[in-house]
Amino acid sequence: MITLTLLHPLNKDVPVQSWSFERDQLVRIGRSTDNQVVLYSAVVSRHHVEIRRLNNKWEVVNLGTNGTYLEGKRITQVQVIDGLIIRLARSGPYIQIRLGPAAIKDALSLSADRTVTEQISAPPTARPTEEFLPQPQAIPVPQHMRLPPLI
Repeated sequence: MITLTLLHPLNKDVPVQSWSFERDQLVRIGRSTDNQVVLYSAVVSRHHVEIRRLNNKWEVVNLGTNGTYLEGKRITQVQVIDGLIIRLARSGPYIQIRLGPAAIKDALSLSADRTVTEQISAPPTARPTEEFLPQPQAIPVPQHMRLPPLI
């Protein structure tokens, strides 16, 4: 099992959202809705990172234009160790990667402890659903700027 946790931008000790994957061999992170983990950030590429399982090991592969960082250094590919924290772009979100039994324990504790207001439940499939996507909102148009109705 692998668990990815989005960390609070100001306090990396505070988890915001978590995604767990039990049988997946490949987990994609990016802005596009075809990723398993979708992050809405201007600095995150549509397809920013792939986390791949090779035999019994995982590796992080950068695909993003703005880069992926580990301890402040830009990476192209790195082997995952339990607890690894990567940053998407120089100023983007932090993601912690947990593996095996620790991942299960963290996922359970995150779902049990919902006292932090920033924590949001991930949909069961780890893909956004309609209720988790931003909803379009009407913007009022002043009368003098309205177009006449089409006939």
